[in-house]
Amino acid sequence: MRKNRFRTIFSRMMFMQCTTVAVAILLIGVVLAVIVYAGRIGEYGTQLNRYAQNARAVIASGAGDTETHLKYLAQDNDLLIERIGDHNNVTAYYADTRWDAYASQSLSDTAYSSVRADADPIGRTMRRYFRPGPFPVLTVYCTVENDVASGVLLVSGDLTPIRSQLGAMILWTVLISVFALIGSGVVSYYTAYRVINPFIEMNHAVQCYSRGDFSTRIPVEGRDEAAQLGKSLNEMAEQLRGLEDTRRSFVANVSHELRSPLTSMKGFLEAMQDGTIPPENYPEYIGIVLNETRRMVTLVNDLLDLARIESGTIQLNFEVFDINELIRRTLLTFEARLVENEMEMEVHFAQEQCTVFADATQIGQVLRNLIDNAIKYSPKGRALFISTYSMRKTVYVTVRDTGIGIPQEDVPHVFDRFYKVEKAHTPTPQMGSGLGLSIVKRIIESHGQSITVRSARGRGTQFTFTLERASAAKRVTDGGKRNVS
Repeated sequence: MRKNRFRTIFSRMMFMQCTTVAVAILLIGVVLAVIVYAGRIGEYGTQLNRYAQNARAVIASGAGDTETHLKYLAQDNDLLIERIGDHNNVTAYYADTRWDAYASQSLSDTAYSSVRADADPIGRTMRRYFRPGPFPVLTVYCTVENDVASGVLLVSGDLTPIRSQLGAMILWTVLISVFALIGSGVVSYYTAYRVINPFIEMNHAVQCYSRGDFSTRIPVEGRDEAAQLGKSLNEMAEQLRGLEDTRRSFVANVSHELRSPLTSMKGFLEAMQDGTIPPENYPEYIGIVLNETRRMVTLVNDLLDLARIESGTIQLNFEVFDINELIRRTLLTFEARLVENEMEMEVHFAQEQCTVFADATQIGQVLRNLIDNAIKYSPKGRALFISTYSMRKTVYVTVRDTGIGIPQEDVPHVFDRFYKVEKAHTPTPQMGSGLGLSIVKRIIESHGQSITVRSARGRGTQFTFTLERASAAKRVTDGGKRNVS
């Protein structure tokens, strides 16, 4: 299997950035060199055209010192000037011996005819071509004639200096590309490290989270996308730590709540079995065992209800109903307990009928839990208050008692699972599972509403929750079904 050399984002970023910079500079340098080379060729060709015009003028004048003028023109400008007559006889003028290889070349009759046919008979436009030979040469040619003879004039110039400039430019381009590659490598390393390092830290943090360590936090600097992701991961870790603490507390509380009645029941049953408790006392202890059994059944039912609500498996059957009538029916189920505790129930309805759009069964459970807590934590002879009133699209339902109240430090936690104001776990008349208010809150939230609590130690507690007021359009429908989310 071929080894992957770019397994990390860091290495890929380094390679891509360095390669892009180096290739870009190299291409730009080569293109500029070619453009400059073409421009220099054009300038040199124009210069050769002027030399050819001068030589043509000298030949056309027919002066006696024509050869002298052509020889000096060739020597002063390092040129090869060739005059080809009608009979393909060549006269060459040059100073440097390196032109011997070109001066000794003679055109064939076919080549001469082709050059003469292609040459400008007027001489205003010079034809040019790159002449093959031991070194690069650019040649311009035109026709010439005077009273004595006619033919073709060729003026050739050496392109070696221009080619050398092109080679030097390409060499400098390569050198600059190498230095640019080194510089871009340093810059790319710094930028890639700045980009990738936050993700390395995030990966380390996520690995810690996967092992159950939620104390690791990601350093957040700036406001870019990586910083926002790091902040979100830190918030997620905080929530996961809270959930983990809640889970551990939940398991510990469930274990304690189940172990206490089971231990009590086991002790009584073993005592009856081994004769420690005489048969005449069986009814009393069987009653205690039954009470503990009922307590366990209530706890398990509450746990199941809470689990179904939190998992979203409960389907709410929304309908339009009179919340005042539901309160009246619910209070009838507590009539015996109210009489037993010598309590008075004061009900205040702002409107005779107050229709809401909700799940009547679930709201009935909310009312039962709140009224049950109000009776449970109020001394005998105290009064309880229930009221409803509506404002625009919202109905407010309040359940208030005048009981022992809740300390201010415990108020923010009353809706937490298994949270109890009374920290002792010894059985008391007020002993509960600690799940009732948690279920109440989640039922209200599943309706998209809210519940608040106000309390003071020794002055009672007031719970107020909201419901959606039924509009005129909803009153003529059958309601609808929604899943708890």
